[in-house]
Amino acid sequence: MLNTSLHNPNVKDKPNLQRFISMNRGINHGEDLPAELLTKLYASIRSEPFKIPEDDGNDLTLTFFNPDREGWLLKMGGRVKTWKRRWFILTDSCLYYFEYTTDKDPIGIIPLENLCVRSLPDNNKQYCLELYNPKGQKIKACKTENKGRVVQGKHQSYKLRAAGSEERDAWMDAIRTCITKDPFYDLVSLRKRKVTGNTC
Repeated sequence: MLNTSLHNPNVKDKPNLQRFISMNRGINHGEDLPAELLTKLYASIRSEPFKIPEDDGNDLTLTFFNPDREGWLLKMGGRVKTWKRRWFILTDSCLYYFEYTTDKDPIGIIPLENLCVRSLPDNNKQYCLELYNPKGQKIKACKTENKGRVVQGKHQSYKLRAAGSEERDAWMDAIRTCITKDPFYDLVSLRKRKVTGNTC
């Protein structure tokens, strides 16, 4: 209230320090707050108003506000074939993954356009699933490197592992629901087959 009163040009009657102190009498369980504290607070707000950061349209927290599914999965690395625990968020036909649930920006984004998902039998690890391109092409994904540089991923497929069969199946169902088809994708594929004479 003090911030608005002091810095809004439409407010003509600006409260002075004495009025601010008197307005806050008895708010500390019936007792007054120390005058020194209120004086410092008044001076701080008067010298610099609170500002709400402007939305630049790039706030990813809005993207992740109401996801289709989220949770921990193990992800097989691309170059180094080790399993790493990642927090996945499925929304807007993309699968985002983070190192921690508190991270603001994802370390990788997998657009689900024209992909397929299947369960993957693995002798060493159970409850695996795989995202892959049925045409055998590289998946158009991106990830953030250590220095913050965004690079295109080089995955032919993404291997993920859930904690159990029910969780794996729930992820697969959710991913299938979110997979979209680019209408030009099949047209281009059909034209390529006609040009090359390949009918399969």
